[in-house]
Amino acid sequence: DPRPDVINDGIRLTRRDDGRPALDTGGSSSGPGIAVSANLAAVGVGTETSGSILSPSSANLLVGIKPTVGLVSRTGIVPITADQDTAGPIARTVTDAAKLLSVLAGYDPADPATIACLTPGNCLKDYTPFLNKHALKGARIAVPHLRYWTNASGQTVISAEIQKVMHDAIAVLRAQGAIVDDPADIPDAQELSNVGTCVVNPPFPATCSTVLAYGFKRDLNAYLADFGPGIAADGKTVVSNLADVITFNNAFVAGGEKVGLKYGQDILLAAQALDTRAGSSDTARYQADRTRDLDLARTKGLDVMYQTYDAVLFPANRGAAIAARAGYPSIVVPGGFIANPVVPPPPLTPPTPFPAGFNAEPAPYGVTFSGPPFSESRLIGYAYAFEQATRVREPPTSAPPLPGDVVLGH
Repeated sequence: DPRPDVINDGIRLTRRDDGRPALDTGGSSSGPGIAVSANLAAVGVGTETSGSILSPSSANLLVGIKPTVGLVSRTGIVPITADQDTAGPIARTVTDAAKLLSVLAGYDPADPATIACLTPGNCLKDYTPFLNKHALKGARIAVPHLRYWTNASGQTVISAEIQKVMHDAIAVLRAQGAIVDDPADIPDAQELSNVGTCVVNPPFPATCSTVLAYGFKRDLNAYLADFGPGIAADGKTVVSNLADVITFNNAFVAGGEKVGLKYGQDILLAAQALDTRAGSSDTARYQADRTRDLDLARTKGLDVMYQTYDAVLFPANRGAAIAARAGYPSIVVPGGFIANPVVPPPPLTPPTPFPAGFNAEPAPYGVTFSGPPFSESRLIGYAYAFEQATRVREPPTSAPPLPGDVVLGH
């Protein structure tokens, strides 16, 4: 998916990491990403539908775990779609992330997806025993290039600096005893990449998936029904469903200025246009799209890979969409640094270079291990072994140790 963070692309450049104030912080869980990176919080919890834990973790030199859907309860979390939504840890180290996941994981009768936790071995009470610096020895790891490093024509689509981060990471994995196949492409990578996410401007073409748009209306309306009507930012408008949110965004004015949603209203409008009632043509389309998503991401894609490999290695969040559609876990860990990008994400184009004389700091870049469902313990071991062998993370200069602090390590 070329736009894994579709909800937030329009506002990314308004956010700043306090530790590296010139950088894009990723999204959409930029709040915990910034806070943890700047040492303003010990750990954070992000939520991901597709890329929103992996992206800010990579951009802020952090560890992020996007769990299997069903490992962590979503009760109380504002949804995009229950088909893909999950919460997960954002932390400075793999150890901290494993400790937080141990607290978050488990069965919640209010979230039907977590019934999977009642199957022994799926959801663990403690992930810290898997913090093994030798975990990579004998691990079989695939590095898919098609659609993640290259396009359908074989042209490289990632920068030389990102390639170096990945090649360096692969060298570390091999030095730690892993068996790495590079490249080892996902069988249906091209077919999957041809199925984008339907975001705006219905009616939607057959070549995109309506799962996110349909699920957003269905699940936000259910969320508001379950928790009771909300009160909008003006302190008085009652919000009971997605239609109310849209109406408020169009009408809210303060100080003579419209201050409703500045970006993304077209996404809400597209979702609202869908008929989520049983038996509707939109419901039939959603069901067909969901079946196709699972067939491509799971059956013909990652499930085939995991018959041979223990994990798949992706650059940062470039593999977020396939794991998200499958509902499978990923963990990103600091991998290195690249040049600070000068091209803002859409729709803030055309590209604007930094001002003359501005010296942009290098941008953090992560590497991501993805695995089969409920393989978090294994992925934590791989990430920990990689982290201990590389020690890429640097503490932020914005939050130096206080007088009298004893720094035990980073």
